[in-house]
Parts: sequence; structure tokens; C-alpha cells
Amino acid sequence: MWPNIFQMFLSLLLILASCELFTNSIEWLGKKLRVGDGVVGSLFSAVGTCLPETMIPIIAILFFRENNSIDIGIGAIIGAPFMLSTLAFFVTGISVVIFWRKRRTGMSMGINREIVSRDICFFIAAYTLGISSAFINIEILRTVIALFLISIYIYYIFLTVKQDKIQQGPIDKLYFSKIFHIKPRFYVIMLQVCLALLGIIIGADIFVVRIEAVSALFGIPAIVLSLVITPIATELPEKFNSIIWISKSKDALALGNITGAMVFQSCIPVSIGILSTDWSLNSNAVISALIAVMSASVVYFWMENRKSLNPIPLIMGGFFYTVFICTLFYQFAI
Repeated sequence: MWPNIFQMFLSLLLILASCELFTNSIEWLGKKLRVGDGVVGSLFSAVGTCLPETMIPIIAILFFRENNSIDIGIGAIIGAPFMLSTLAFFVTGISVVIFWRKRRTGMSMGINREIVSRDICFFIAAYTLGISSAFINIEILRTVIALFLISIYIYYIFLTVKQDKIQQGPIDKLYFSKIFHIKPRFYVIMLQVCLALLGIIIGADIFVVRIEAVSALFGIPAIVLSLVITPIATELPEKFNSIIWISKSKDALALGNITGAMVFQSCIPVSIGILSTDWSLNSNAVISALIAVMSASVVYFWMENRKSLNPIPLIMGGFFYTVFICTLFYQFAI
């Protein structure tokens, strides 16, 4: 067991170091392409760090057709948005509290409220539609819903690029430029982006494998693994990225990284699940989806009512997460 725990610790360090490289390089990529925080946070960063958790259900569903693999794949698809809208929000809110003394805006979060509200609206609509399709027995209608979810994400990309505004503040020197004493040319930036993503994927893969081994030793059920443990591991890049950006007072990037990932996860992986499986969801999956929507709704209505955002509604994501975990373990206890 101890070798597994040691490798988990090393993989966490690899993910953290890779996320630091990634946030630095993705800001430089946005600067080179002359795009603003909306595209950098909600598209570049969100999609890039979604790769680890997206690959898990795709591999489980498309390449391992056993029932247990499909269940794990579906659980990972449902679990990722749940983790983002509860635990990732919570970690972001707590980060604001921890770093408030060194932040330029203190407890107040400097975000583009219109972009965050738009992202959450897209997420709630797409995720609700995707979950609702599990109760539809007409295969052709399910296929139409899956294709519609893909088209929703394409439209989301279009809006994000169209509504993007140049808001990037000061950027730290590109790490590769600092280390190798070279100019931050486009190919150097892309090399750092690719290396960072490779580190994130390898670190997340090692972490998931090791945590699965430890879970098996303790006899943790597969549903707990797929809905709770695996998504926690694979959502680490988003959490680490947001912590790094919050500490640097780059709130628009920090929150856009999460909400953009929520939109992606509610559209693309869900559509893959609908098209590639029977999309049969158990009660735990449905409950987690409902809680995810409620947690996201709290943040949305807080912003609409207060016309601003602070850590309070984000920290409430931890409450929703705790409610689900208690419900889950209560079911296994009785």
C-alpha cells in the first residue's frame, strides 16, 4: 500500500508543477493570439485540462465493452460536472479566503459577470437535457439530443470568441524563456503548453491508477470510485489552475477555467455517453446531477442578485458536495 501512496504523492507534485507550467504558457498563448480572458480561461484552459477526465470515460466505453467498464465510464461522465460545480467551486472560494491579503481585490472577485453567467446557463441547459435523455426510450430522439449537445458547444465556442474582450493584465515571464534564455516565440510557447499537458495527463493517469489500487485494498465499491474518487483525481488540474490564478488575482481566468470546463463536460462527454451506451443512469448518478445543477444555480442567482461575486456562493459548493457524499455512504451503510 505504501508504494501506491508514495506514487500518488509524486503524481500530485507532477500535476501541480505541470499546472504551473500550463497556466503560464496558456496566458502567453492568449497574448500571442491577441485574445482575452474569456477565450483563454473558458476555451484554451478549460478544454486543455479536461483531457484527463475526458479520456477515462472514452477509453472505458469505447475500448473496454464490459459492463463494469461502461458503468465506470458513465459514472466518470456524470461525476466530472458534479465535481466542477461543487468541489472545484469550493476550492476556488476557499483560495480567495486564503490569499485575500495578497490579492489586489481582497475578497471581491474581479470577473466578467456576463461571461460567467452565460457559462453557467449553458451548463445548466445542456446538462439537464443530457441527463433527461436517460429517461427517453426512443433511440433516434436520444441521437438527436446528443447531436444537439455537440451543436450547443460549437455555438458556445462561437459566442465566446465573439464576445471576448482583451482583459489580460501583467503576465509572468514565460518559464521556458527564463530557463533557456530564449525569446517567447510561438513555437516555444506551444512546446511549453504541450509539455505541461503531457505532464498533467501522465500525472492524472498515475494518480487514478494508484488510487484505484488503494481503493481496491479497502474494498471501496466501483460506484463510489467512478462517481467520487476518480473525478476528484481527474479534476485536479482545474482545481490547481484556479488556485494558481486566484493567488495572482486573475479571477476571470480562474473561474472561466472551471465554468468553461463545466460547459465542455456537459456537452461533449455526455453526447459520447448517449451515442455509445444505453445511457442508463442509476439513482446516485441522477442525484449527483441534480446537486450539480443546484450548486451552479446558487452561484448564478447570487451574481444576478448582487451584480458581483465573492467566495460565499462558491464555498457553498462544499456543502452540496458533503450532502451527496453523506447520502452516498448512508446508502452503503444500511
